[in-house]
Amino acid sequence: MPELLLPGLMMILGAALVPVLPHTIRQIWMLVLIAASTYQCWHIDPGVHLTSSVIGFDLILVRAEAITRPFALVFHIAAALNVIYAMHEDSRMTAASGLAYAGAAIAALFAGDFITLFIYWELTAFTSVFLILAGRNPRSFAAAMRYLLTQVTSGVILLAGAVVLVSSGSGIVITSLSAETLGGALVLLAFAIKAAFPFVNGWLQDAYPEASVTGTVILSAFTTKLAIYMLALCFASTHMLIWFGVVMTLFPVFFAVIENDLRRVLAFSLNNQLGFMVVGIGIGTELALNGTVAHAFAHIIYKSLLFMSMGAVLFRTGTAKASELGGLWKRMPLTTIFCIIGAVSISSFPLFSGFVTKSLTIGSAAYEGYFWVWMALIFASAGVLEHSGIKIPYFAFFGHDRGFKVNEAPLNMLIAMGIAAGLCVAIGIAPEMLYALLPYEVTYKVWDAGHVLGELQLLLFAVLAFAFLMVRGLYPPEIDSTVLNTDWLFRKAAPALWRMVANPIMRLWHAGLASTTHQIKVAVDRGTHISRNNYLISGTATIGAAASLFLAIFALLLGLRYMM
Repeated sequence: MPELLLPGLMMILGAALVPVLPHTIRQIWMLVLIAASTYQCWHIDPGVHLTSSVIGFDLILVRAEAITRPFALVFHIAAALNVIYAMHEDSRMTAASGLAYAGAAIAALFAGDFITLFIYWELTAFTSVFLILAGRNPRSFAAAMRYLLTQVTSGVILLAGAVVLVSSGSGIVITSLSAETLGGALVLLAFAIKAAFPFVNGWLQDAYPEASVTGTVILSAFTTKLAIYMLALCFASTHMLIWFGVVMTLFPVFFAVIENDLRRVLAFSLNNQLGFMVVGIGIGTELALNGTVAHAFAHIIYKSLLFMSMGAVLFRTGTAKASELGGLWKRMPLTTIFCIIGAVSISSFPLFSGFVTKSLTIGSAAYEGYFWVWMALIFASAGVLEHSGIKIPYFAFFGHDRGFKVNEAPLNMLIAMGIAAGLCVAIGIAPEMLYALLPYEVTYKVWDAGHVLGELQLLLFAVLAFAFLMVRGLYPPEIDSTVLNTDWLFRKAAPALWRMVANPIMRLWHAGLASTTHQIKVAVDRGTHISRNNYLISGTATIGAAASLFLAIFALLLGLRYMM
């Protein structure tokens, strides 16, 4: 039976052969593994399929839920797109780690207990860090270490939550949890870190833009969406998530508007889109959860497309900074078209994927009477158009012509972008294909005339606002600068505060240590002098010196024992 081989395992194990295979065979091998894994996962029906007893714990190695299949399918699509996108390069480390990373994320989807989940949770961290190290510069190395520390911390908190759940008699089975219990709160915090919740989101904008051209694409697909999947399983209808999600949708808009690095703009935009999913989980109705799953599916594809287009720009020009780009539509017309398709998809233009998925979540907020939440989501949707729908394609491909004499993106990059763009259009035109995968029946009329016209009006006013600000010179200028994020509190402010408190204490300590050392030296010298006067010197040492030293050490030990 398909489930007897752990989902994702063939990709994890198959990644071990990737570094030793010739380039062409390596690409074929990875695509075959992904195809075989897709077939396997597709034939696993909801329910528990494989268990094992280990050191007294009953582990559920393979379990599928109603929402597992769409997540597993889109994870495989993202893995295949990345293989195609990266075919032009011969980076064995990126290829192997990317395949293992995707396999670990897929395996985690089917984990039925927190111990099994913890293993794959940490494996996604250890495999994905190599994608950031592949940036091969001091910034990427530093970002990789911070990323790994954050991800491992999330895993440790998850394990602590599992331990608390076991000790409280709740067991280790992944099921609905209460955030009001200690075990539930710890698990929620672990998920929140990986889902880039407010104040723990800095790792995303810090690490993703520092990865390699192809590494950033695959990073955008798995870690955060795995966290969204787990949140949906364990914390659906946890209403405080609604407000966390609202904050996630709103604040990244302002950061993205003033950010210069376009890959970092997309990282902020990723955070914004996660907010819509978290709101849907917090609302917790069938329509809202359908919206979360559908939006996660579409988001992985159009966000990968946008990262691929910016990766192609970076690959050809050597920069992804808005202040250094412009006029590339003449040299890279196909990349420009694909980027625009990704931009209109994320902006929820009718006939594109974002419109038929994001509408479910926004509609659920309206149906459940969350007026201010609905207003916030509408504002956030307009903001997405400003920074991802307009800013990305405008400053990269239009705007001021910088005179780049570059070629179009490599053929394999264009094929990957073309497939992703085709999926964005297909889902937008025929959403029934995606709706059929969702956990609940979709009764929401996404093509309601009022809804379509309202969305078009919103988008039109957002475009006019951008045009007005650009003409008037009021739009934030694209300058080579650093935008501070919440991780500044941990990376800069906290160390500075610690130094402010610790330095006086350490100065006092060193002064006391120096004084004590001086007093011991004086005592030793005095003992030596007395011993010499009384003819007690033997060899090069003296009884007085030895006695003084012994007494000093004895006094020190007594003092330490007293303090302890």
